[in-house]
Amino acid sequence: MKKSKLTIVGGGSTYTLGILMSLIEESNHLPLSHITLYDTDTSRQEKIGRAASILLKEHYPSLENFKYTSNKKEAFKDTDIIFVQIRTGGLTMREKDEQIPIKHGLVGQETCGAGGMAYGLRSIPDMIQLVDDIRSLNSDAWILNYTNPAAIVGLALDKIFPDDKRLLNICDMPIAIMKSYSDILEEDIWNLEADYFGLNHFGWFTSIRNKQGYDYTSQLKQLILNNDFKPTDKLIANDPSWQATFKQAKQMIQDFNEYLPNTYLQYYLYPNELSKKEPMDNTRARQVINGREKEVFTDCDVIINQNSTQNIDISGDIHGIYMIRIAASLVHHLKERFIIMTRNEGIISNLPYDALVEVPALLGNEGVEPFKIGEISTFYKGLLENQYAYEKLIIEAYFDNDYEKLLQALILNRTVIDTNKAKEVLKDLFEANKDHWPVLNKREETL
Repeated sequence: MKKSKLTIVGGGSTYTLGILMSLIEESNHLPLSHITLYDTDTSRQEKIGRAASILLKEHYPSLENFKYTSNKKEAFKDTDIIFVQIRTGGLTMREKDEQIPIKHGLVGQETCGAGGMAYGLRSIPDMIQLVDDIRSLNSDAWILNYTNPAAIVGLALDKIFPDDKRLLNICDMPIAIMKSYSDILEEDIWNLEADYFGLNHFGWFTSIRNKQGYDYTSQLKQLILNNDFKPTDKLIANDPSWQATFKQAKQMIQDFNEYLPNTYLQYYLYPNELSKKEPMDNTRARQVINGREKEVFTDCDVIINQNSTQNIDISGDIHGIYMIRIAASLVHHLKERFIIMTRNEGIISNLPYDALVEVPALLGNEGVEPFKIGEISTFYKGLLENQYAYEKLIIEAYFDNDYEKLLQALILNRTVIDTNKAKEVLKDLFEANKDHWPVLNKREETL
């Protein structure tokens, strides 16, 4: 099997070492000759990069070359695959995304509601510039973007790069949920297939079966309803917030038994309850800053000081493995089935043509071949049309510099709804994001 060259954008991320271990564990599926880390934050990447160099030397001896750089040409010109995991504004701004909505009695979450809107507006210009930079140097590389909030970022990229078939927007939440399903069923996760429809962080599994054709859906629902439903991927298994999330997913199945929900639907179906999930002084961002952020950089210091990964627990996870298997399917034309985001164009026949839907698809060297879903029933259609209107208005607000459209978006969002609250939270978010957001114009008041 031909070896590929891979670049990871956001090389200073705390997820990078785990992704590298996933690449090592999956080297039979995606053999690599070169790995490059790229980040504009050179201080973060320096520490991750030095630790990564030691890790790869120990565990990936067949790798021919590794480097970390902030030079775009070095990172993008001669590579086959580019993973994108950037966070505009860092954890500092994420904490504000979460705290400001909570202050107004709303859901404080980095991808959903008012916080997700704030993060999305920050991310759009950086993502457009990044793809422009990549394509100015490399027209053929596969760009696999999993930068959040993927729904908003993906719509913006689809508007600017509508014909780029080698730019894919992907979320790992469906596979993380399927990891729990596979463990409940005592099945190999890669022997399971899912039927799924929705938007990013806003969708439903309609069936789960194995590749031999056995349908587990009814059995799986009963197992979840009769037992604890827990996250099992190692990245989130011991996290109290994620444990609460999966417990809430069980409640969703009790209340809406037709399909199996994406866990993020909790924010839209129970917004009053979920607005109280995280305290103002200990939101998810603060938990990450005090937890994973410190742990990863402490591990890096130990690895660098002892010049070895000995006694350091680093391993791959479903998040990294999913991206790697997608890349392998594209590069090696395996045409394997994955849940990805793609322009609707009739896939869900009674949703807008230009919506960015999340559905199963076969992936090969010609890109995405989505499976048709057909019509969906009124309840799901209504929820999805509402959510898509929110996402589309954010994109229009950004490109038209239109404050009213941003306000309309928040009023539509199920985590907000109230006009006065939307105005209040928007005012505070504008102030917090004045160095990141575009200037949005208000219409002149007329009598």
